[in-house]
Parts: sequence; C-alpha cells; structure tokens
Amino acid sequence: MEEILCTNLLHLALLFVPLSLVFLVYKRKFPQVKLPPGTKGWPFLGESMEYVKAARQGHPEKFINDRTQKYSADVFQTSLLGENMAVFCGASGNKLLFTSENKYVTVWWPRSISKALQFSDPDEFVKEEHDKSRRIMSEILKPEGLQHHIPIMDSMAREHLETDWSPHKEVKVFPLSKKYSFALACRLFIRVRDPNLLTKLSSHYALVTAGMLSFPINFPGTRYNRAIKASKVILLEFLEITKQRKMELLEKEEPSPDLLTRMLLFKDENGRSKSERNIANTILSLLVASHDTISTAITFVLKFLAEHPHVYCKVFKEQMEIAKSKGPNELLNWDDIQKMKYSWCVACETMRLLPPSQGTFREAITDFTYAGFTIPKGWKAFWTVYSTHKNPKYFPDPEKFDPSRFEGNGPAPYTFVPFGGGPRMCPGKEYARLVILIFLHNLVTKFKWEKVIADEKIIFDPTPIPVNGFPIYLQPI
Repeated sequence: MEEILCTNLLHLALLFVPLSLVFLVYKRKFPQVKLPPGTKGWPFLGESMEYVKAARQGHPEKFINDRTQKYSADVFQTSLLGENMAVFCGASGNKLLFTSENKYVTVWWPRSISKALQFSDPDEFVKEEHDKSRRIMSEILKPEGLQHHIPIMDSMAREHLETDWSPHKEVKVFPLSKKYSFALACRLFIRVRDPNLLTKLSSHYALVTAGMLSFPINFPGTRYNRAIKASKVILLEFLEITKQRKMELLEKEEPSPDLLTRMLLFKDENGRSKSERNIANTILSLLVASHDTISTAITFVLKFLAEHPHVYCKVFKEQMEIAKSKGPNELLNWDDIQKMKYSWCVACETMRLLPPSQGTFREAITDFTYAGFTIPKGWKAFWTVYSTHKNPKYFPDPEKFDPSRFEGNGPAPYTFVPFGGGPRMCPGKEYARLVILIFLHNLVTKFKWEKVIADEKIIFDPTPIPVNGFPIYLQPI
C-alpha cells in the first residue's frame, strides 16, 4: 500500500515540475498587469445607478470621494453607461489626460450618447469630423473673433430683461436664463431668430440633454427614447437650415460669416467639404453643450450673490463704474469686459462649487502605466471635476464661497477645470465668459433680488439644477 502511494506521489511530482516550468515561462513572457483597484458593479448596469443616486441627492462628488478613499486617490476602475473605465483623480490625473492626447489617449464619447445625438458614423464623427469642427469653432470662438459680437450680446441681454424680467416682481431664473442663452447661441452660430422655431428647438433640446446621459434603454416612454426622438426632430430642422444657407451662398458670399456658414465654406487639406449631415451633427452637439451649461452658471452666480451681500456689493460697485462710464444707450465693448475682473472671480468660484460640466471621456490608444497601475489599450478613461474642485488639498475650506481664490495667480494648474484642459479644452470658454459677464452687468445695474425659497434643493441631472427653477423677488434699481 505504501509503495503504491509513493509511486502515485512520484508521478504527481513529475507531472507538476513541467507544468510549473510552463507556468513560470508564461508568467515571464506575459506578466500579469496590475489594473486599477475598484469594482465594476452589477452586470450590464455597472455602477451607473450609484452614480445617478449620488447626483440626484445633490452630492455627485460622493461617488468619487467614496471610491478614492476605498481604492486609490489616483485612479480607480468602475463601469458607467455600460462601459468599463478608469476614473483619473486629482491634479496629476487631470494633467495626464489633458496632455497625453494622441500619445496615450484620444477623444471618445459613449455610443449611447452618439446614438442619442444621431451621429451617422460615431467613430468617424468623434475622431475625425470632431477635429475639423474644433478648428472652425476655435477660429470663430477665440477672443478676436468674438469681440464684434459683444454689442449683439449686450443688446439681446437688454431686450431679454426688458421683455421677460421687468414686467414681473417674481421670476424663475433657471428657465429664463436657458431661454436667453439658447436664443443667443442660435442667433450667433446659425443666425436663427424666429421665436416659434426657437421655442420648438429649445423644448426638444431639453429632452435631449435630460435623456442622453440617462441609462441607454431605448424603450418607448424612457428618457433615453425621448432624447433620441427629439434629436431626430432637431437634426431635420438643422439639415433644412443648412441646405437653405447653402443655396444662399451660391448667390452671394457673406463678408462676416457665422459658424454655420464657415462650416459650409470649409475645405480640408484634400479639398473636401464637410457633408450637410456632419454640419448638422456638429451644430446639434454644440448647442447641446451650451444649452444648459451657461444658463446653469448664470443661475448659480445669482444664487451666491443673493446669499453673500458683501460679494454682491463688490460686484455692484464694479459694474456700476462701468455703466457710469458709458454714454446713453452706448453698448458694451471689449475694454469694458476686461474691467469685470472681480465679477469673473465670482463666476469662477460659482463654477468650482457647482460645475456646469461633470467631466469628459477618453479612450486608451496604447497600454500605459499611471500611479503604478496599468491602463490597457481600449479601456475608457474619465476625468471629473469632483476630484479637485472640492478637494481641501487644492482648495482649503472647500465648501466656503470665496471668490478671492481666483485673484492674483489663482488656483494651481489642473485643479480648476470646468472647461477641461490641454488641446481638448472647451473652445467655448471665452464665449461663456462673455455671455455670463454681459448678462450679469445688465442684471446687476437694473435689479436687486432676493431668494424666494431659503434653501432650495439642487440636483445634478447631469448639470446642477435647482428643483424649483430658483425663483427670486425682483426690485428695480
């Protein structure tokens, strides 16, 4: 019996030795990578429900903070919108993603968003057409290109306040600021002024922005399904506008073309023009990006000014000095905007505490290592404002509203990122600055205000939204 047992053990040993050698050789040739720590949550659902829950409760940063404390302060893995991804955190994480374009990562949008926005070829549009469109937008949205739009912005702000605010003692800021910023964008970018068309487009855009980042279940009645239907209607309208503008250009060339016209006139290095469908897709996505973000910033600037009288007084003094330097009915100009330094500090501190955008996505184009972890090629990456904006490491006493943080040299690089950073920084940053400051100038010099609801709840869906629309009492100056 003992001999049989010894023989069997010997056979097992002889079998184990070559298998061990094979394993060691395989491990040396194909070393096991150390992936970022974390969990992908439920099958298919991932951790999307946890992310949405934190956002709806008004604390989207909790999703990030809980995981950085549990897994890693640098990078962790999760699953959102049906995609496996690495979430990069802190100023170092932001810097890596912002400065490694086409080296480690490239621009990427979830297919659920591409489908909701009706991109005919999502991969081509995001990676190729997106770059062409950025070149055109950067040209028209840089300071030199925007300066001659300032009088239009000023006159539209005056008209909007006179029509929609002055007749009332109480108004809801959020829907009115959305109405204004959307009408302004349509006027400047595609020269649409028809109020009936603006109302139609705006109502459909509300469905798109509310549903495109919801869970991608395309069943009748779901938010995602309503977003898809609404974007189809918008796309058809833009295709019609694009075709009509194209016919007009055949008759005469415009001396100062808007964004739509520039896209129609654009030709790449091979002499090819952008298709009408891609132009319509670009306009659609551009107005999605600006539909809620600027109006959100305007709304919460007013909120914080109502809550901090000493800050309001400094803004009022700055804006009144500018107003007193102007002649009767004289419109604002570029020099006036440069004098609004403290007002912009207030806007920046507002966007730090309540950022209009939560972050954006990238895709790894090669294996690379960060903070000791390997990010495999094909993985999706996500940078988020919530890993720095309320981090006491970068902003002491982070919950305190303190515009002075942005005076002088301001925050450390890659910590304040409402517009992103690097080559992919939002090209509309300067446009947003002008819209916010010009609207604020007109409002502050015409009204005082106070909140109707003392402590109105704010949810994130995906931008911060006051659940009651932020009603205020108006007192004309």
